[in-house]
Amino acid sequence: MAVIRKIIHIDMDAFYASVEQRDDPALRGQPVAVGGRERGVVMAASYEARKFGVRSAMPSATAKRLCPELVFVRPRFDVYKEVSRQIREIFLDYTPLVEPLSLDEAYLDVTDNLKGMPLASDVAREIRNRILERTGLTASAGISYNKFLAKLASDHRKPNGQTVIPPERGPAFVEGLAVAKFHGVGPKTAEKMNRLGIHTGADLREQSLEFLEQYFGRAGQWYYAIARAQDDRPVVPDRPRKSVGSETTFMQDLGRRKDIEAGISAVLDDVWSYCERTGTAGRTVTVKIKYADFQIVTRSRTLVEPVLSRDTLERTSLELVGTIFPLRKSVRLLGVSLHNLHRRDELAPSAQMTLQL
Repeated sequence: MAVIRKIIHIDMDAFYASVEQRDDPALRGQPVAVGGRERGVVMAASYEARKFGVRSAMPSATAKRLCPELVFVRPRFDVYKEVSRQIREIFLDYTPLVEPLSLDEAYLDVTDNLKGMPLASDVAREIRNRILERTGLTASAGISYNKFLAKLASDHRKPNGQTVIPPERGPAFVEGLAVAKFHGVGPKTAEKMNRLGIHTGADLREQSLEFLEQYFGRAGQWYYAIARAQDDRPVVPDRPRKSVGSETTFMQDLGRRKDIEAGISAVLDDVWSYCERTGTAGRTVTVKIKYADFQIVTRSRTLVEPVLSRDTLERTSLELVGTIFPLRKSVRLLGVSLHNLHRRDELAPSAQMTLQL
């Protein structure tokens, strides 16, 4: 008989905004947005702000129109990372099988937990209590027999709640949900499903595998499985990071080449800092340009040897951004990312020799 897994998905409640409210009493009870006030986007919104329709990734100007009393706060990633580290330490007291998804959420496999606790719901409740005690922040949890359902469940009673979906309730839980709420079904895919008459999990389950593959390609297999509440993906601890990137939205649109090149040089500092700190190197450099009319273009180049110096990263990035000249319109955002990351000690000897030189 197969062992029924016990998977927990922990999701911090409005993480960045909650940290800011915790550290500044004047912000408590106020609608708070973390991000740029004028030309950026909302990175996180407090629950008070969400009541007005403010959401992450929303342009700051739109958020301000929806909520005139919105208080903007600049992000403090060093603080968020430290809180995330504290939370991770708590997770590891219960299981080594912790798969972080971001600073504020993770999967835990507690089928065989280090505390010997028989009920995953008790594990989740104890973890949430310890997070609150140590950080002053609340977390929500979903508990189920696979990752897909655990993530759905963690959204069910937010904030500061938890939901259990046992095996006998899994298929029915999925059937009653709108497909737009499914993890792995984005807005465009949900719209396409709706056009095909697929609105709920029950509608999705009625479709054959052949039909789903015809309209959604390889993703059709995933949709076929989750419509039946099936997900065999393991919880994978310390998943290797494959890319790192940074971007910034400028207070004023850039129209001169020297300003754009200076912007590229400034934004790649975060990327190179990560590579030095973690001992990683990548081969593919990508530059992202967002114009004043919000059109986005990217330029990429995969190098023969890994990027092992800031000079190489800067030279390649500047060559890539150089392809947009002469400019037809001004630029509001620039980004640089490095992909195909590997640890330097795992690189081929030729690359190591280049590093030593």
